[in-house]
Amino acid sequence: MTALDTTAPAPSAARFLRQPRLAVGAAITAFVVLVAVVGPWLAPYGENQITGDPYSDAGVLGTDYLGQDVLSRLLYGGRSVLVVALAATVVGLVLGVLVGILAAYAGGWFDEVVMRLNDAVLAFPQILLTLLVLSTVAQPTSWMIVLLVGISHAPRVARVARGVALGLTRRDFVTAAEALGESRLRIVVREVLPNMSGPLLAEAGLRLTYSIGMVAGIAFLGFATDPGAADWGQMINENRLALLVQPWGVLAPVLMIGIFAVGTNLAADGISQLTSKGGDR
Repeated sequence: MTALDTTAPAPSAARFLRQPRLAVGAAITAFVVLVAVVGPWLAPYGENQITGDPYSDAGVLGTDYLGQDVLSRLLYGGRSVLVVALAATVVGLVLGVLVGILAAYAGGWFDEVVMRLNDAVLAFPQILLTLLVLSTVAQPTSWMIVLLVGISHAPRVARVARGVALGLTRRDFVTAAEALGESRLRIVVREVLPNMSGPLLAEAGLRLTYSIGMVAGIAFLGFATDPGAADWGQMINENRLALLVQPWGVLAPVLMIGIFAVGTNLAADGISQLTSKGGDR
């Protein structure tokens, strides 16, 4: 029997569905993603089409500050937010997992130095560091926001990844792989990472929740990549002054962001419960 034989089998789809939080969270998240993906084809009007007077009751959700249909803007505005948030989450996970595993596997002074630097970065608020950089450029781009939000997630992911990896690097199956002459890279990829999947998936759900909040917050604060495009965060900023007159211009995107956050958090909790009952090792 090789060391690989000790890796726990992946949880089946039936086990996922038996977790109520995971099933409900996944369904809610999928609904918001579906709205964002197919929304532009379902919108009754164009993204920037004027359909009535500003802040009127025309249409299902009324019009915004320019007289554009709120429902159409809502259906158009989710795709960019979700894509940027998802990309930022992936960047944060990749960087964080890489740093966390390297620190755990190397140990000694390298682990100590990396974690103390990690703690120093964690001392600064995520949104503050992001806005500090964005305020120095004339017009932010999508890739810039992806990198900034992703890098701000990396220290937290690194701490989680290191904590999980520390318990795995001392396990018998890793020792056996080392005795067989396997390279460290091969051991990390084939032995350590597969056994970290549960905690990392739960952390990915939390990071995605924070990502969409940060991306929407950045747009709300005036750092949108395209000032004329529909964007959930930007919609809140554009219509906030008329909240009491025409609330749907603000409430509709807030509800979509809130529903998505609830869904991803429920999914993350469900994954955490699933792995704690034996989904991994």
